[in-house]
Order: sequence, then structure tokens, then C-alpha cells
Amino acid sequence: MASMTDVIFLLLIFFMVTSTVVIPNAIKVTLPQAQKQTAAKPLTRVTIDANLNYYVAFGNQREKLISFEEITPFLQDSYAKEPEMFVALYADETVPYREIVRILNIANENKFKMVLATRAQK
Repeated sequence: MASMTDVIFLLLIFFMVTSTVVIPNAIKVTLPQAQKQTAAKPLTRVTIDANLNYYVAFGNQREKLISFEEITPFLQDSYAKEPEMFVALYADETVPYREIVRILNIANENKFKMVLATRAQK
């Protein structure tokens, strides 16, 4: 079980590091806005749409619909192929915080580097 310090540290990193959209995302989500964005190259994408459907994609693959239980094995398999991978989380701005925390917990337990995808402020 992760200590409270680990979780707080992960949350801090998670919200400080945001990613520009490198690969067009086929799933329609309205991303939250951020003032600054840093360019990262996420190789694996997890998307949560407004209806709380989960999608995953590795590299240039198209997103595929999966259950929450399938996310961890998918990410572990992706990590085995590319140990330097970043996981980019594309969550619609209406997605409840608890759903984002569930994905954060997967990243924390597996030591995955995670970035939160946002859209630039206009």
C-alpha cells in the first residue's frame, strides 16, 4: 500500500506535468485547460470519456475500448515493450476526480511515469 506521502507526491507531479497532444486522439473528450504545457512524448494513452468509458492505445495504435480491470495488464504489457514510456491520461473535464485517482493508483503501484493531457488556454 502506498504511503500518504507517495500519493501526495504523485498527485503533485501528476498535476504539474502536463502534456501536449502528440498523437491525435480518436476519442472525443473535452480536456481541462492549463496555462503552460510541457512537451512530452507519451507512448501509451489512457482515455476516459464523459460516459466513463475507458480506452487505451500504445504508440500509433488506435484506441480500443476496455474494462477498468484490463488497464493494468495493458499498461504492464506496454511497459515491457517500452520501459521508458510515459502514460498520458486523457480525461474529459467532466470525469469525477475519483476516476482519475484510480488511474493514478495504477501508475503508483507500477512505477509508471504519467502525464495529464490538457488543452492550451485561449
